Amino acid sequence: MAFKTILTVVGTETGDADLKLAADLCEEVNAHLSVLVMALAAPPPIGEYAAVVSEAWLEERQADEEKLKARTEAVSASIASRAISTDISSTYAEIASADEAVGRRAHYADLIVAGPDLLAAGTLKEKVIEGALFSSGKPLLLVPAGSTATLNPKRIMVAWDSRFEASRAVHEARPLLAAAQEVRLVLVDPTTGEFQQGGEPGADAAAYLARHGAKVTVDRLPREGGSVGDVLRRHAVDTTADMLVMGAYGHSRLRERIFGGVTRSMLEEPPLPILLAR
Repeated sequence: MAFKTILTVVGTETGDADLKLAADLCEEVNAHLSVLVMALAAPPPIGEYAAVVSEAWLEERQADEEKLKARTEAVSASIASRAISTDISSTYAEIASADEAVGRRAHYADLIVAGPDLLAAGTLKEKVIEGALFSSGKPLLLVPAGSTATLNPKRIMVAWDSRFEASRAVHEARPLLAAAQEVRLVLVDPTTGEFQQGGEPGADAAAYLARHGAKVTVDRLPREGGSVGDVLRRHAVDTTADMLVMGAYGHSRLRERIFGGVTRSMLEEPPLPILLAR
């Protein structure tokens, strides 16, 4: 199995569900668990009242650091009994650079896992996802509440649009795809042509995956006035997929934030475990 080191990020206010989830995945595939305990620093006061509130700000930061230390010790105790190798680090990060801190830590992992606790953590969620997708070069596995996480999925759906990001996601997921019982390569309103998705959209990607041992079926689906995200969600349910593999942010982050997009839609409401890469 390709995933030998799995990273998860926990906050000082999050529970232990994500920690247990990541540890379970490590046990499933005999991987090492790396945990980053992160607290986000309050921004410094500015303006004419800065001098007045600076003392309270310093006290707040000191309390945050004490909370971070206590949380790190609690995490260490929580996973001490697990039959896996582990390492734990902590960081008190400024909000502006927190994503880069996540990315640096992820350089030494094969996969970043974000579970239900992190997905409900607001700013911390945003920083971890940004760091994973834009600063690490590693795939990110989102596991929403109520879903079953596994790194041995039987049925995998791949969102394919022939772009670089989709190719990266497929590359990162190759071991999972080769071991799955069924892989569905899904194209929504595909376009033919040399500079689009070829004469037979999906055929080249299916052949590539088949050479790696994947059992592939190509599904070309109409959008029918709905969003691409809605089509993918519906098909994932119809085919009882265990995991969705897709590229992230085919457009710029700014454009996705302003106009929306498939990535943003899936990040806000992941319908099942999603393996993302870019």
